[in-house]
Amino acid sequence: MSSDRLRSAAAYAVLLAGAVLTVAPLVLSALTAVTTPGQFATGSPLALPNPVTADNFRTALDHGLGRAVLVTALLTVFVTGGQLITSVLAAYAFARTEFPGREALFWVYLGTMMVPPMVTLIPLYLMFAKLGWLNTFWALVLPFAFGSPYAIFLLRQYFRAIPEELIGAARLDGANTLDVIVHVMVPMSRPVLATLTLITIVSQWNNFMWPLVASSGERWQVLTVATANLQTRYNAQWTLVMAATTLAIAPLTLLFVIFQKQVLRSIAWTGMK
Repeated sequence: MSSDRLRSAAAYAVLLAGAVLTVAPLVLSALTAVTTPGQFATGSPLALPNPVTADNFRTALDHGLGRAVLVTALLTVFVTGGQLITSVLAAYAFARTEFPGREALFWVYLGTMMVPPMVTLIPLYLMFAKLGWLNTFWALVLPFAFGSPYAIFLLRQYFRAIPEELIGAARLDGANTLDVIVHVMVPMSRPVLATLTLITIVSQWNNFMWPLVASSGERWQVLTVATANLQTRYNAQWTLVMAATTLAIAPLTLLFVIFQKQVLRSIAWTGMK
């Protein structure tokens, strides 16, 4: 066997091992979620469920997980929409609009990516406590709904690569700035917007610390907090905990399957640039 084939085989072996290590915990979690508590307590954790049951999911939903899923979905929709709209507008301003201090302002804003979230946790809490907005839906949404440095940076670089001739042609047709953004920039940026949508959805769906601090009780409890509370109350019932974990992971897995082509296309575009 040639050295090239040996290297290719070794690379595939490493990738396969990485894939198994990544997927195996998810598969084990899903199998445990459809296993009866009796079988899990007496049998091997690696044994196939016999019989397959959905009772763990029903029990988890009855213990407040259903409402938490709805709250998390609503929160994710609002934050994702707000982030995409404000990030597109800000990125266009930094990429195509001339104003004093543009570059300095952009790099200062980008530098906030190095600030740990824990540093802003207490100021945010005090701010919302003064406003009387703690334990409300807006306390969960507003801190994350107005763009992010990463999204603005990625969109700015993408917008700067769009040919100026297209924008000039739109201007000659009577388009104003908003028309240029909506009808030129956004359609040409669909791959990167799909990637940012997926990243934002995942980050908000998995957000834990701020919802834990900003809300109490079950009314505005998000999925991550509800799952943690379920694990605390039923730490011996692993089938129930794994059912809650599977419910939390399933929507993100489905979204990745739907958007994977756009994600790969945006990664390829970034690599070529």
